[in-house]
Amino acid sequence: MKKKKIILIGGGNRGNSYTRIAKELEKFELIAIAEPLKQRRDYLARVHGIKDEMCFESWEPLLDLGKIADAVIISTMDRDHFAPAMKAIEVGYDILLEKPAAPTYEECHALTQAAKAKGVKVLVCHVLRYNKFFRALKHLIDEGKVGRIINIEHAECVGHIHYSHSYVRGKWNNENTSTFMLLAKSCHDLDIIQWLLGKECKRVQSFGELSYFRKENAPPDATERCLDGCPHLDSCPYNAKSIYIDHKDYGNWLRSSVTRSHEMTDDDVVIEALGRTEYGKCVFKCSNNVVDHQTVNMEFEDGITATFTMSAFNRGGRRIRIMGTHGMIDAHSWSSTIHYQNLLTDENEEICVDDMVLGDSILSGHGGGDGGIICSLYDMLSGNADYEKLSNISISTKNHAIAFAAEKSRLEGRIVELSEITKC
Repeated sequence: MKKKKIILIGGGNRGNSYTRIAKELEKFELIAIAEPLKQRRDYLARVHGIKDEMCFESWEPLLDLGKIADAVIISTMDRDHFAPAMKAIEVGYDILLEKPAAPTYEECHALTQAAKAKGVKVLVCHVLRYNKFFRALKHLIDEGKVGRIINIEHAECVGHIHYSHSYVRGKWNNENTSTFMLLAKSCHDLDIIQWLLGKECKRVQSFGELSYFRKENAPPDATERCLDGCPHLDSCPYNAKSIYIDHKDYGNWLRSSVTRSHEMTDDDVVIEALGRTEYGKCVFKCSNNVVDHQTVNMEFEDGITATFTMSAFNRGGRRIRIMGTHGMIDAHSWSSTIHYQNLLTDENEEICVDDMVLGDSILSGHGGGDGGIICSLYDMLSGNADYEKLSNISISTKNHAIAFAAEKSRLEGRIVELSEITKC
């Protein structure tokens, strides 16, 4: 198997994960990186054996070299995707682009048009499409298990700790510096709904707000920071000491969020961060402004309806019900079993996900969604994958439009036609 050469723009957690998997699968060779933080650059250079002269603080001088690899991975922060992606298209690169593709529909559309005009391929990281759970659901639908789909109920249970870490205390807590919640976290799920249906969304209605993680909900005697002697530590599920010091896995979350290297460091990093950053602040006293719950009602072609709910108040995972003329699927992402009810025979069937996804293919998941999309990128570059059936920039832009329409609906309190968003 001939390795493909790649370059990386943005060496944070996602960029590190994708390039690590690419190296482990022995499908790619990382030859250059652009990352502003020196410790991250040095770490990636050491792990991948990159020469000093191929390590850059910013993407501009790297892309000014012209096309030196088969593809580029762009995994900067959400608001920083558009400019390097447009330049990479101009240079002639095929791209693996972290989601969301861009923070506005106009920029998503511009990427689509530019890629089409240049004849390059842009694969957006909707990694849920590539894990075995959702691939199994897609297979059941395509083989006619439920008949004609009438409606879908889908929920993303973000998880109360995950939500508090990333969207109250963390980098995605404020839409003015990142993006709104539905785009930042759940464009995955809106893409999944459309992909399962194979139909275009026509109009949406959405409700939601930031209800709980607000200053007025803080106990009167709560301290600014959890470690400042707050009297509510024992009764608060968002106690930073319990989450980050007592729980090793969550402590690693914090280390990876505040350190400049991907190498895990000692507990002093956690203590220092809890005293300096918002990760140590009371969850009711942070600078967050993104919603903590939201519901989206969607009408697709052929009168198909779908509902999506995003909520912080749970333990995490995804749930979905797919209801059709011949049967209903009820499944949870944390379970290896899909429940199927046959409406023709009234029989129930338990379908094992692992039994459905045998063989060396993207359907087998390749160890998960991240691995699946890296394999799909390789197949695309090798001419062994149908680009139109992948999460390409064109279909991703259409599905991003659902998120933009839903946010417009939520803010304006009305039903929004997708044509209002896509008119450019």
